[in-house]
Amino acid sequence: MEAILASSVGFTETFVVVVYLLMIMFLGWLGYRRTTNAADYMVGGRQTHPYIMAMSYGATFISTSAIVGFGGVAGMFGMSLLWLVVCNIFVGIFISFVFLGGPTRKIGHRLDAHTFPELLGRRFQSKFIQVFAGLVIALFIPLYASAVLIGGCEFLASHFSVNYQLALLVFSILIAVYVVFGGIKGVMYTDALQGTIMLVSVAILLFSTYSRLGGVVEGHQALTDMSAQAFAGFKAIGQRGWTSMPEFGWGDAKYNLWWIVVSTLTLGVGIGVLAQPQLAVRFMTVKSKKELNRGVVIGGVFIMFCTGTAFTVGSLSNVYFQNHEVVKGKIISTSQQEVIAKRTMDGNKTVPCELLHVDINGDGIVDSDLVLKGVGKAEALMPVAEVKELGDGMVEIRPHATAFTRAVTRIGNEWEFNSDSIIPIYIQSAMPGWFGLLFLLTLLSAAMSTLSSQFHAVGTSIGRDVYEQITGKHEKSVVYAKAGIMIGIIVAMIISNYARGGYFIARATAIFFGLCLATFGPAYIMGLFCRWVTKAGAIASMIVGFLVNTAWVVLIKEAEAGPIMLVRYITGGKNSLLADYPNWPSVDPILIAVPISFITLIVVSLVTRKPESKHLDHCFE
Repeated sequence: MEAILASSVGFTETFVVVVYLLMIMFLGWLGYRRTTNAADYMVGGRQTHPYIMAMSYGATFISTSAIVGFGGVAGMFGMSLLWLVVCNIFVGIFISFVFLGGPTRKIGHRLDAHTFPELLGRRFQSKFIQVFAGLVIALFIPLYASAVLIGGCEFLASHFSVNYQLALLVFSILIAVYVVFGGIKGVMYTDALQGTIMLVSVAILLFSTYSRLGGVVEGHQALTDMSAQAFAGFKAIGQRGWTSMPEFGWGDAKYNLWWIVVSTLTLGVGIGVLAQPQLAVRFMTVKSKKELNRGVVIGGVFIMFCTGTAFTVGSLSNVYFQNHEVVKGKIISTSQQEVIAKRTMDGNKTVPCELLHVDINGDGIVDSDLVLKGVGKAEALMPVAEVKELGDGMVEIRPHATAFTRAVTRIGNEWEFNSDSIIPIYIQSAMPGWFGLLFLLTLLSAAMSTLSSQFHAVGTSIGRDVYEQITGKHEKSVVYAKAGIMIGIIVAMIISNYARGGYFIARATAIFFGLCLATFGPAYIMGLFCRWVTKAGAIASMIVGFLVNTAWVVLIKEAEAGPIMLVRYITGGKNSLLADYPNWPSVDPILIAVPISFITLIVVSLVTRKPESKHLDHCFE
């Protein structure tokens, strides 16, 4: 395996990556040495340094799904995604740390809770809540984890010509080793290092991009001037350029993009962060409110730079591809392909294109695939690349593409405009070689920091929240937690291998964030502040929130309901039960399920037996 990797990416890259991985393994070993009991393994002994906690929180929050997945979506839809940065900082950092972090830490300490489900279960004195929450986490975090895996592997496949399946296998093995043995301490130590690498890298990326485009004002003005060149399919659903919000309205398909950007991508992730199990548990790893307060500034700066840079650079990549990109090399071959622009259950919508397959490095291997022009009816839709002969078989190519039409990618035996490839292709083309290596470490860091926390949450949910509660046995919970981690990794690998394309990364992230908020959010948030919330209310809220959210995804949200195919079976061909009612199939379930879940919690709590005063005094006093 190492020989294959070395031959693909070169000695220097391999050496640096090996040194980086050795540092990660050392920190994982350090976590292992400092883990002596279940509390150490699950909540770091509640003595974590504020910098480590804040960087771990940020690195867990910001993964390849944000940098590659949402950065690619910004390349398609523009800077309207910067509203997600605002939500991430205000909700994900300020509200989470200032208002939720302290109560979570105090109640978690008083109840001796080691996991997020255990916090909920002990707060409401309910074994069912703990088991149910543990099962939801164990079953659905692999979906989110698969999105993160895809983000990292897409970059490796694009930038270093590494086989996608090989990258997937290497990633997964490395993560499994240090999470299984190091526990939460190993995870948080590595997160702090990885978060630092991410912060340095995105800062260089942002300033280099503006420099390459002539400055901040010049870059943004050029992007504004390109509005007429947005892809026709995006214009049809409301895109008005990369520096404008999509067209707002209701009752017509031309407003779909506004609802996708605002309800799914901005609110789905922006407020869904409030009830993320792998993030909330971080608050229980520090010993006092003082550590949380120190973490606000660190976390805020980290989130602002990482997400803000990814979304800004993703949008500005359109200017680079259109006006500045020059590809030099030898044309290995040309081919006419039906390139998938959108996957649907009624058949993929394709664009016939003539492609150029170019060897940039002179090794006889194709390094870049470009659209030469559209064919037939697609000729007016696609940019026409400018090709200039340089002699000795060398050519100079100016693609004149947008980010979406530049990101033509081969997936299996098919070609697709893959938004998840926009950021990797931009890095490969626009940035110097040394930065490609630094960005490799950044994406390794982003992926590994988030994945390690996700799989740690899966394992502890299976071991402590499900196994212990069902069997009543406590002596082997860590063993079963480690087994759960391995199961979660295997499931995520399987999903990652088959779910590339169709901005899956951003969609899967939004689905998981929304599911967590609808299921856990009301009981978690109200349970921290309100003594009158009852066990029955919490149980009803969690079940209703989970069912409504799941039903909306399976039956209404067209992007997900279509591939699931249940609605097609029921209706005989439609992809959503509300397919005849424009915009409803684009509305994210978070706007429906979360309010219903909150209302259920309040109503049921008001009519059911109140908790015992003694238990409440223990929680709050």
